[in-house]
Amino acid sequence: MIWGDRSPRAPVEDRTLADSGARFTPALRAFFSRRAHSADVEDLVQEVLLRIQKRQPAPVVNNVEGYLFEVAANVLIDRGRRDKTRRRSDHCELQEIHHPVDDMSPERVLQGRERMARAMAALNELPERTRRVFILVRFEEMSYKLVAQRLGVSVSAVEKHVMKALKHLHERLRDQDDVDHVGHRDSRRPG
Repeated sequence: MIWGDRSPRAPVEDRTLADSGARFTPALRAFFSRRAHSADVEDLVQEVLLRIQKRQPAPVVNNVEGYLFEVAANVLIDRGRRDKTRRRSDHCELQEIHHPVDDMSPERVLQGRERMARAMAALNELPERTRRVFILVRFEEMSYKLVAQRLGVSVSAVEKHVMKALKHLHERLRDQDDVDHVGHRDSRRPG
């Protein structure tokens, strides 16, 4: 198999083809830097060198430079196809600002548990029917219509119970947050 018959140089085979590829690395970098994102250049160069190394049986190449750049062009075409198929342009880079790490410190866990206990206490202060309607709608994810059928009340009554429960929970948790905020502020005052 003969590739690129334009040059009268002697044919290059197996080991020397890979060596020649390494010799043309700066030229490949320049080729890719004009055609691809700068973050991808080194990966693309490595892909060309890897493809040359993996060729079995090794082709006889008369024009090594032409062959390398033909492989480089194919690498770009293949990368473009993969990117299009995987919709790479729709992806965002993984950065801390976009995906912050959730710090689960012991203090934060304790605050969460205390807030959950306050919510459960506020929920238990509700009348039985209101509490039951709220649990079925919000925790069991049942529709208002299904809850109304199950409890033998109108859909309007279910809506009123849910609104009553939400208002009560909001007020109780807001009041507790205000107390915590004032208490936290008072605890920082010098004595």
